[in-house]
Amino acid sequence: MDHCSARLSLVCLLLATCLAAAATAESPSPIDLKTGELEVSTSFSHLDPVVTHAVSSIERGRTWFRYDPFGSRLFFTDALRLNEVLAGVTPRQALALGVKVDSDNLPGSVRDALRRGEVDLDDPAVTRFLFQRFAVVGVVAEVTDDGKLENLGITCALCHSTVDDSLAPGVGRRLDGWANRDLDVGTILSLAPNLQPFADLLGVPVDTVRAVLQSWGPGRFDAHLNLDGKAFRPDGASGSVLIPPAFGLAGVNLHTYEGWGSVTYWNAFVAGHEMNGLGRFYDPRLADAEKYPIAAAAGLDDVREVPDLVTRRLADLHLYQLAMPAPTPPEGSFDPEAAARGGTLFLGKAACADCHVPPLFTEPGWNLHTPEEIGIDSFQADRGPEGRYRTTPLKGLWSHMRGGFYHDGRFETLLEVIEHYDQHFDLELTDAEKADLTEYLKSL
Repeated sequence: MDHCSARLSLVCLLLATCLAAAATAESPSPIDLKTGELEVSTSFSHLDPVVTHAVSSIERGRTWFRYDPFGSRLFFTDALRLNEVLAGVTPRQALALGVKVDSDNLPGSVRDALRRGEVDLDDPAVTRFLFQRFAVVGVVAEVTDDGKLENLGITCALCHSTVDDSLAPGVGRRLDGWANRDLDVGTILSLAPNLQPFADLLGVPVDTVRAVLQSWGPGRFDAHLNLDGKAFRPDGASGSVLIPPAFGLAGVNLHTYEGWGSVTYWNAFVAGHEMNGLGRFYDPRLADAEKYPIAAAAGLDDVREVPDLVTRRLADLHLYQLAMPAPTPPEGSFDPEAAARGGTLFLGKAACADCHVPPLFTEPGWNLHTPEEIGIDSFQADRGPEGRYRTTPLKGLWSHMRGGFYHDGRFETLLEVIEHYDQHFDLELTDAEKADLTEYLKSL
């Protein structure tokens, strides 16, 4: 046998060996090429570097999301002196303002006492104990021996986490990513002894700042106020918007109502410009003095804090938030038969899926629309860089229905939303079809 024939025989032998092994081994791809379905393995190897990295990054991201104030302690403690007020707030007062308590961070004896009603919710010392246990969702602080709060700061979880109320109203296990529609951010901020930093930034008296903050109401926040200074809409209503959920955003292009950027963009923006943390942030759009006079004057387009306590957290925060699934509706919270009919309407006659494309329930790609397209005014869209509104993802809609719908809660019920589109697009839906669509939306 010559050299070429020998090499060919060796190749054939190796090929035959590989084919024989493939016949008995698992397929290298878990995807069914005919259906496109994925066969998910439940036994990932702990040696897989991608899985190992993802798990460790998600765990870190969860920690930063819940407990990292990104240096905001300098603002809320040294500047606003909010810690002085919160040291004297009782648990009952805090809960009434929508602040949540993580029961998993409490000792078993305290949980038992809460169940028996033996904890004095009118004692500020209990509030300080909750801080010592890192049980106040979204707020971290140190408690001194003489009962003072120091180094108080806020975290992502303040607005974007709640609890399941499993122990008591406002006390339970964390639900990260859920919008806290009970939280009265404006009223809490208005309690700060020193609101002069806000007054200096906005160029208005302190009393005006306090009135604006108190106009927001529960579950609302105005992230644009320190950019354009527009505290109220032309009709006199508050310029604040509903706190959005932070779950179910994997695959979704833009994160906010006006389409500023992705999840990680908004993390950097909020950590620096809203939480007043220390970080690096760049967006030349904020240098537009005509559109964003407050931001341009304050140089918010290019911020370079030292030390940078935000940028190093962004990758882990991003992965953790993308890993947050939208919650499944509770059993009995919707009519399954009506929801099935509503699903058919959603895909067909009602044409909802033209924009809310399943399973993302927003457009894959550039998911923005003009105010005219959706039939509403442009006030909030004009505060964003594109003058448009994002197609809001709908999964988990049932979990953030308090406060109304759309960015500003202008529609109190889902039925009102459906009726708006019925009129705007001349859908000619019957009352029964509207009811079925409502049940379908509740089922997502």
